[in-house]
Amino acid sequence: MSDLTHFDAAGQAHMVDVSAKPDTAREAVAEGLVVMTAETLALVTAGTAKKGDVLGISRLAGIMGAKKTADLIPLCHPLPLTRVALDLTPEPALPGIRITATVATAGKTGVEMEALTAVSTAALTIYDMLKAAEKGMRIEGIRLLSKTGGKSGSWIAP
Repeated sequence: MSDLTHFDAAGQAHMVDVSAKPDTAREAVAEGLVVMTAETLALVTAGTAKKGDVLGISRLAGIMGAKKTADLIPLCHPLPLTRVALDLTPEPALPGIRITATVATAGKTGVEMEALTAVSTAALTIYDMLKAAEKGMRIEGIRLLSKTGGKSGSWIAP
């Protein structure tokens, strides 16, 4: 289990000690999709969804999700985030909405989990705001696109 940093030598889960690591600039980008019918997407683009501004409220939910990651994922460190940005793009070809989150900090550990949580929270909010119109929407493809900074350096999804 030596490659799994959240386990000690006895196999017990623990929070990784990052106190000796230097602060470095770190950024992570994640994405996900909410797939829906063209009719449901039209409610979003026309601004006529019953619960209001789907994209604006979901963007705020994603920002809040990134900020609360350490409260949701047991072994995540609470981090002082310096940037949380979400792009929610209607894509008629899906049809649906593509969510991209970019999260940054200057710290001792990365922000991959914060970016993934931002996308997940925004996607769940889109579903919540549109479920009266369509219960069969799908949340798909939540994944890390890239990360920079830290000991392991940069990584880009293939």
